[in-house]
Amino acid sequence: MGEPVRSLPHLVGRRLSRVVVLIAVILSGLLLGAGIEAQEADNSTANLPTDAESAVAARVQERLGTAEFTPAIVVFDRGGDALTDEDRDVVQRKLSELQELAAPGQQVFPVLAEDGQAAFVGVPISAETPEEELAEPVAALRDAAAEGLPEGLRAQVTGGPAFIVDLSQVFDGADVRLLAVTASVVALLLLLTYRSPWLWLVPLSVVGVADQVAVQVVAAATQVFGFSTDGASVGITSVLVFGAGTNYALLLIARYREELRLVEDRYDAMRRAVDRAAPAILASSGTVVLALLCLGLADNPTSRNIGFGGALGIATAVGYALLVLPAAMTCFGRGLFWPFVPRVGDADPTRSGLWARVGHAVTARPVVVAVAGTLVILVCAGPALGVKVGLSETEQFRAEPEAVTGQLVLAEHFPAGSSQPTTVIVATEDRDRVESGVARVQGVQRVESAGEGEGSAVLSVVLDAEPASADAFAVIEEIRAVAAQQSPGALVGGPDAEALDASDAAARDQLLIIPLILVVVTLVLLVLLRSVVAAAILVLTVVATYGASLGASWVAFRTFFDFPALDLSVPLLGFLFLVALGVDYNIFLITRAKEEAEEHETKEAIATALAVTGGVITSAGVLLAAVFTVLGVLPLITLTQIGVIVGFGVLLDTLLVRSVLVPALVTLLGRRFWWPGRLSHDGRHDGRHDGRQGSPAGHVAD
Repeated sequence: MGEPVRSLPHLVGRRLSRVVVLIAVILSGLLLGAGIEAQEADNSTANLPTDAESAVAARVQERLGTAEFTPAIVVFDRGGDALTDEDRDVVQRKLSELQELAAPGQQVFPVLAEDGQAAFVGVPISAETPEEELAEPVAALRDAAAEGLPEGLRAQVTGGPAFIVDLSQVFDGADVRLLAVTASVVALLLLLTYRSPWLWLVPLSVVGVADQVAVQVVAAATQVFGFSTDGASVGITSVLVFGAGTNYALLLIARYREELRLVEDRYDAMRRAVDRAAPAILASSGTVVLALLCLGLADNPTSRNIGFGGALGIATAVGYALLVLPAAMTCFGRGLFWPFVPRVGDADPTRSGLWARVGHAVTARPVVVAVAGTLVILVCAGPALGVKVGLSETEQFRAEPEAVTGQLVLAEHFPAGSSQPTTVIVATEDRDRVESGVARVQGVQRVESAGEGEGSAVLSVVLDAEPASADAFAVIEEIRAVAAQQSPGALVGGPDAEALDASDAAARDQLLIIPLILVVVTLVLLVLLRSVVAAAILVLTVVATYGASLGASWVAFRTFFDFPALDLSVPLLGFLFLVALGVDYNIFLITRAKEEAEEHETKEAIATALAVTGGVITSAGVLLAAVFTVLGVLPLITLTQIGVIVGFGVLLDTLLVRSVLVPALVTLLGRRFWWPGRLSHDGRHDGRHDGRQGSPAGHVAD
């Protein structure tokens, strides 16, 4: 096979390697010590487009001064038993204590349930209180409410402020916990992969530094480009950097070890390894970056934050993998691989190992393998047809915090929307007509005036339907229709309206972003492989993997986790990560197959490619799946669902699609797989059989 074509600067050498590592340490240290603060997202509007009707209504309410205060709800109950006379007396006495914690000039208000089994006290809190400062007043309310209660009576604080605090506390220390678990998983898998007591330390150190640098890069970018971060986006970015960065390191080190068996000088070996691995790494990372940037067109602010942050994280990871890691590896001799030190002239164990046998078995019976693999995917994908999407506010957490349990008590004993009513803003002269019309809407429990100003009136509407449910959405849509008919320009807001607008935005994002991601991935594959057939086959296989993973994960969520639905953002984010990252492994396999096809028949080329890349890609896939599964250490259902779907999908892609189905399809298509590229023509791809030499082995494109 010919010499590789140089694709990147060679920052390795006897002195240069140490200089590069030193510069990287200094620059990384300066950036980590800069203490850059990221712009953080507002949890209350994380999934809400700024131009949504409910978002506009919230801004109008703020301007009118009718939304200056938001109630924290202190709910008292006995777990289904009736409140005693003593309980009612205690609630009355609590009013004076809770009044001291209310916003100045505002009155607390007690409400007794009609069934006599619960009571709640609304405590107005200033809506202008920053989210990071809400923890103190909510904690004070919880302490005051719980103090001195009779045996069996419990007090819980729920409502908007409590939900914000409990959601924020999910991520308290999450970055440290997530980093520790992720690093431990990566370290263990690297140790098992290399079976060396110290080799794993080099890639882990480089990727770990890249992860922390990426945090600072994203923080700086939020100050310049106007996007923001939250706990979810930071966690996903960290997982992407660790997962993708370690994958790139595995591929580079595998190629480096291969070259060490061919050349004596380790610096020459690394130069050859970088030249041969870099095109595939750059193509795969470029695909992920472009796919993540597609999220910049999303209406959902959280999706946009994940897209921008993730793209910067991947760019940082690939920079460290291709510039810093080669220098760090070459600072040490061949002994770094001890006890399995590669020597010049050693036989390549991958040529006769497990994946060589798999490759020969697959290419010997491609029809049987392709049919069997397709059937497995179809069976797994079947349940995806029944997937439900949309979690209510009380369904966001795996473990139920106090805000959730308190809300459940409210829903059991009071009208469902009593703690977080819907708001309708209309022209003052239309108020009576709108109030009358809205009161007649089925599902509306009561309507009352909530203030006016600047020619507008605000109505407060309590719904009977469970918050953020399909029934609540239907009522909101009916209220909007009635209000718009009676008062053109009317606005309907509040938590249920916000949930409906977020759901509509998620649906629009899927219709726009998913086709765009497919276009981006297809274009990258066309440029890289110069083959329409290859691009189409690879895209179809990763889409099929997503469908199979979604279906299988949905069965697991319903059977083992008892999740009622997927979060709004999960289908889109799961698709992006699985398609973009799944294409990575196909790129690693097919670029090597194309390299081999310069000198061998397509059947032999794909078998050889699977033999030499199977081990490293499988290790990379298992590692990436494990890293995504680490998202489950956080008690937020959204991250758990993303972790499971992507983790299972990566394993499916690594162990079945990339290792069995794709090689079988390539074998069946033969040279037609490369159409219309030069390799698809008769005899042109086989230098041994027609006496012509193929292009140098380092090429990954014609």
